[in-house]
Amino acid sequence: MESGLSIIATSTAIVALAEIGDKTMLLAMLLAARFRQPVQVIAGICLATLANHALAAWAGAALADWLAGPWFQIAVGAGFLAMAAWVLVPDRMDEAPAASGQQAFVATVLAFFLVEIGDKTQVATIALGARFQDVTAVAIGTTLGMMLVNVPAVLVGERALGWVPLGWVRAGAALLFGALGAALLWAALR
Repeated sequence: MESGLSIIATSTAIVALAEIGDKTMLLAMLLAARFRQPVQVIAGICLATLANHALAAWAGAALADWLAGPWFQIAVGAGFLAMAAWVLVPDRMDEAPAASGQQAFVATVLAFFLVEIGDKTQVATIALGARFQDVTAVAIGTTLGMMLVNVPAVLVGERALGWVPLGWVRAGAALLFGALGAALLWAALR
């Protein structure tokens, strides 16, 4: 059994890598530019991510308990391999959030929570919840990972995109997801 700190560290690293260049990172920059209230936007991102990822980690842990067995471990491993491929695909902002500038915090919470549904980082959180079955540690770690990427995106804005070689980051994230998936498959098939 892995320690809570180890689970938090793993969850933080995986989600931080997956979040760089993701549509929610672009949303963070858009909200910061639109509202020009970084504290409210950052607080909104944190609350939305914590709520979304706590639910996702719980769903993953509940699913793991319900589907215990080697074939479920194979499914989770395959899920990580799928994430490895998915993280290589760049995201684009589909549309600006429908929110007023006077309600930056509420608009950020709602927009971020909704945009995160079905996103790579939410799917990764479900897989991490299934893998570790520690909802609290996974939710804390994945939220930290999101904040590590999105706080600078809010504070620095679009200039940050020029500093980060997104192709390399996506490749690193794909390798990490692939390694986790392969390890889980190897363990299940031995």
